[in-house]
Amino acid sequence: MKRQNRSAITEFILVGFSNLGDLQILLFITFLLVYLTTLLANATIMTVIRLDRDLHTPMYFFLFVLSCSETCYTLDIVPKMLTNLLVTVPSISFSGCAAQLYFFVGLACTNCFLIAVMGYDRYVAICNPLNYTLIVSRAACLQLVLASSFCGFLISVAVNILVFTVPFCASNRVNHFFCDISPVIKLGCTDTNLKEMVIFFLSILVLLVPFALIFISYVFIVSTILKISSVEGQHKAFATCASHLTVVIVHCGCASSIYLRPTSLHSSDKDLLVAVTLYSDYSTSQPPCLYSEK
Repeated sequence: MKRQNRSAITEFILVGFSNLGDLQILLFITFLLVYLTTLLANATIMTVIRLDRDLHTPMYFFLFVLSCSETCYTLDIVPKMLTNLLVTVPSISFSGCAAQLYFFVGLACTNCFLIAVMGYDRYVAICNPLNYTLIVSRAACLQLVLASSFCGFLISVAVNILVFTVPFCASNRVNHFFCDISPVIKLGCTDTNLKEMVIFFLSILVLLVPFALIFISYVFIVSTILKISSVEGQHKAFATCASHLTVVIVHCGCASSIYLRPTSLHSSDKDLLVAVTLYSDYSTSQPPCLYSEK
């Protein structure tokens, strides 16, 4: 029997901000304010949509679900990050790391699919308005949301299995402020190239497929809008899509720069900055009036 020179990892040290010294207090205050603003914005969106019966339409239903998903998304990462900014040794248990990665990936994938669904909603509303209520029915909305969540968390299960079946060595220092895929899998003792390749192709599936569907939807949307004779009508139609496009660019752009690269090309410092931008700006980039009726 071969001797196994491996230690059992029971916790990970999250070293993302640990080298900043006294700046950690300033970061704590900054992130706390951003986090509370995000929670307040999402709570406001959900409350307004829930109470105003005029907003009980498919597009606002999708917005309600996305706001709820984003709230859970930030709850998975930010509270632990804030706590670690105040302690001497920023750590997380092995099971806590696995749970954090599971919900982070599941909710992130769900959000990607929901953004694509919202693009489809805008396509039907602008390109086929007469059949909008028939095509985007209440049952169809619920099915699209459930399908997005199911696919997102199914991919998350696959990613968790790939990451946490890796035998970990003595090092337990995760070079990030939370348990992200690449920083954790880098701690593996064995060759992880095959697993990283599978995760890379899953990232392509999650990011590029929804983006491609959104792109196709907007090709038809722009074509339809340009046929509107009234300039005011064109501006109003474009306005209904502006905020959605902003979210697509911020979310897909930042996420693609992190996850659509081989692990060997990852830069810890750059990924840290992009991740902070993604997890703070993305959740606050959607105003309650994300869309307006055509």
